[in-house]
Amino acid sequence: MSLERPRQPPESDDDPAALADDAAGPLDADALRRALGDAALATEEHVHAPAVQIRPDAVQSSLSALRDDLGLDHLSCVTAQEYEDRYESVYHLKSYDDPTREASVVVPTPRSDPVSESAAPVFRTAEWHEREAYDLVGIRYDDHPDLRRILLPETWQGHPLGLDYDQTRPQVVRYDENANPLAEDGRADTNTMLLNIGPHHPATHGVMHLQVALDGEQVADVEPDIGYIHRCEEQMCQRGTYRHQIMPYPDRWDWGGGGLLNEWAYARTAEALADIDVPEYAQVLRTLAAELSRILSHMLAVGAYALDVIGDFTATFQYALRDRELVQNILEDLTGQRLMFNYFRLGGVVWDLPEPREAFFEKVRDFLDGLPEKLREYRDLLTANEILQARTVDTGILPPEVAKDYGATGPVARGSGIDYDLRRDDPYGYYDELDWAVAVEDDCDNFARLLVRLREVEESANIVAQCVDLLDGWPDDERTIQSNVPRTIKPDDDTEVYRAVEAAKGELGIYIRADGTDTPARFKIRGPSFSNLQALPEMAEGEYIPDLIAALGSLDTIMGEVDR
Repeated sequence: MSLERPRQPPESDDDPAALADDAAGPLDADALRRALGDAALATEEHVHAPAVQIRPDAVQSSLSALRDDLGLDHLSCVTAQEYEDRYESVYHLKSYDDPTREASVVVPTPRSDPVSESAAPVFRTAEWHEREAYDLVGIRYDDHPDLRRILLPETWQGHPLGLDYDQTRPQVVRYDENANPLAEDGRADTNTMLLNIGPHHPATHGVMHLQVALDGEQVADVEPDIGYIHRCEEQMCQRGTYRHQIMPYPDRWDWGGGGLLNEWAYARTAEALADIDVPEYAQVLRTLAAELSRILSHMLAVGAYALDVIGDFTATFQYALRDRELVQNILEDLTGQRLMFNYFRLGGVVWDLPEPREAFFEKVRDFLDGLPEKLREYRDLLTANEILQARTVDTGILPPEVAKDYGATGPVARGSGIDYDLRRDDPYGYYDELDWAVAVEDDCDNFARLLVRLREVEESANIVAQCVDLLDGWPDDERTIQSNVPRTIKPDDDTEVYRAVEAAKGELGIYIRADGTDTPARFKIRGPSFSNLQALPEMAEGEYIPDLIAALGSLDTIMGEVDR
């Protein structure tokens, strides 16, 4: 049985000059074909980027070629899916230097033997992504360093996203004691002790279990155990209609304040899929709401970090919650909600600014006017605090090349000196019309990630101020909040798209495959915390237990988007 879709087969082209031009110029399907040579089976076009199918035994050589020859050094997501005649793994590649250089690598395998080569030796971030693909869909990956379930218990029967999965079958999960994770490393004779942190523990910032092996007082090995609140968000979105039923879900992926940013991720993806325009006025409203949401998220991250690292509940944590409340009040006026905002709509937003507009503008400007003094307080309490400095400077080191290997984004990547921000580098909304800067720190430690978030609050406030000025002077007859969107959206069958936004915690992406109906055939969420959390062992091994807690807190993970 053929595994190829009906696409144009590639032609042979090994022209060195053409390959050199591909490394510098825009990417297209022919450039991918030239870079991959005989490994390419066929080329195709996804809505957002060119795509190429490759042999399942050529994954590592193909991804290495695309990384080294074409500069696609960011594996942002891996999507697994099952068709009636085959399985597919889709590797979504970008460039950290220019995320508009994108490509999709499609790896088809037969249903009778869904096995392909693992990408983990090329991109470390593929380890967790492929484990999830195996867990939920059933694709197996040769040469994977640790291919086992990641969201479901090891004793689970079947793969829930498989077409033949029996949802009525009961699952009996036996109890297994945790084994020493170093036992298979040949170091079981060392004086190690197993320490379980979580799953219910304030320092884990959610329902997560850290399985830590200690060698004396130092962390010899740490393994994040996730999946405790896996809520099937992707499957629920696959059952919802594009136009009306999916948008309420994204808020629930990040209850720390980033819900509006998540809504934008879905809106941007679905609008690209269905070719929907957004009025300029609505883009300004979206940008205003998104940056307020970013401040909301970072205030919680900074306050919780003070609690994690120096036990500061009475000052910094409560100050941060106080200032979050001011933003919550503004967003409640705008959206009508305090947690699950549901403000974005395909083609725009649900409604305009509250009346009277002048009172709303005054409320926002009052908050912005008082913010600089409050940020000085945070810096006095945190970055100038000798105890916090001792706990965070030169701990939790994440070098830039390691951060890229794990697909780290957001403040985690920018704290490692990686100047990567989709608001600037892959512009959407109204960001490219505004004057603002990307916050980057080069020290790669826990302290640097804290500094990035504090600086980003300042930049978000700067963006909000500009949006308020624009909205205040916007002509009354040009305040279009939503384009004319069809009541029922049915993208063409076999149309595929991956789009992302710069959420508070990093790159939040969504892959959608349409099947000609008004609901997605595949809906895949790329949560930034998923990839960022995978890098925790690199930051914590060799450190002490308090350093582990500081490193985990510096990632600012939210388990709603890790487990999804």
